[in-house]
Amino acid sequence: MISANGLIHLGYTPEVDFTLRDDSDGKGVYVESWKSTDTQPTEEAITTADSQWDTAYDAQAYARLRKAEYAKLNQYEMMFDDQRDSTTTWVDAVNAIKAQFPKPS
Repeated sequence: MISANGLIHLGYTPEVDFTLRDDSDGKGVYVESWKSTDTQPTEEAITTADSQWDTAYDAQAYARLRKAEYAKLNQYEMMFDDQRDSTTTWVDAVNAIKAQFPKPS
């Protein structure tokens, strides 16, 4: 399967090195134009790279979920208040998020 993610994982840049197209004819995506000076990778190489990209992306799901939760915290204010009040509210909140979305081993 030809995909932009597979080609990007191989180190190529969309619109600079390649252009993909899908004519909606059931034949799928194909390389409309290859602009790189490198030899165009085979469909098998692109498919393998796409699978590797998917694996790497899936492995970072916990980090994306944590980031969304961290964004909900007013972290600087929490740190300031903890320093002023000798509390651990911020650390407790961060640890709760880490416990909710653990890093895979």
